[in-house]
Amino acid sequence: MEIDHLIPEALGGLTEETNLWLACSLCNNHKGDRIVGLDPLSGEVVRLFNPRHQSWCDHFRWTESGDRIVGISPTGRASVVALNLNRPSLVHARRLWVAVGWHPPDD
Repeated sequence: MEIDHLIPEALGGLTEETNLWLACSLCNNHKGDRIVGLDPLSGEVVRLFNPRHQSWCDHFRWTESGDRIVGISPTGRASVVALNLNRPSLVHARRLWVAVGWHPPDD
């Protein structure tokens, strides 16, 4: 895990607690200096998910098998794509976690 600036420094984001969040390095690398992404359903440019101000369950759900994240709002869909939240290594890890009862997390 590494510290992510929710609003990147390149876009004027400050290094203060309200603008910081922990993210895995690969998700953070995929995000880069973006705060918006493309909703693949509508084609609209929307803000990416902000865990400090938005509720996960309003924007995402787990597939029945628990190995993939599904965006259920424009923000959720854009974030899944922009952060590559269902890349093969994560899906594989989640399958193992489901098999031992560690996943998906309780809401």
